[in-house]
Amino acid sequence: MRPVDAAAEAPRQARFGRLPERIRIEDTVEERPATALDPAQRAYDADDWLVRYCL
Repeated sequence: MRPVDAAAEAPRQARFGRLPERIRIEDTVEERPATALDPAQRAYDADDWLVRYCL
């Protein structure tokens, strides 16, 4: 093993000497209410279908 430089060890230990605080699973999830679907957006239009696929 290499010899440890005491002057370099102190700042390294201060920065990396302990693990970060734990994050709870509940804090990692964002919950938002779902928006209602627009019925006009999903409405079936026979003429539109014919124009898109048959012509």
